[in-house]
Amino acid sequence: MVLSRVVGTVVSTMKEPRLEGIKFLLVEKLDPKTMKGKNDFAVAMDAVGAGPGEVVFYVTGSSSRQTDVTSGKPSDATITAIVDFVEIGGKSVYSKDADK
Repeated sequence: MVLSRVVGTVVSTMKEPRLEGIKFLLVEKLDPKTMKGKNDFAVAMDAVGAGPGEVVFYVTGSSSRQTDVTSGKPSDATITAIVDFVEIGGKSVYSKDADK
């Protein structure tokens, strides 16, 4: 799983029919120690209802096709979780509640 932040939306009007109705989000990988973006981006299908600014996990490869939303679909990256809390060495480095 890759820790990232949703930084945008990608719209595609022409796509493989099995992808109709799936939301595509632009995510930026994060440095977990600082929670700052690494300037490394991916487009991922959203399987959990993530929104702008949220910290999420996404998976790639065959794992990205293991959700109810993406099963049997041509996917290489899928958001599978919205992160609530990150702790490193007993110290909180991110809390979704503190972001509000």
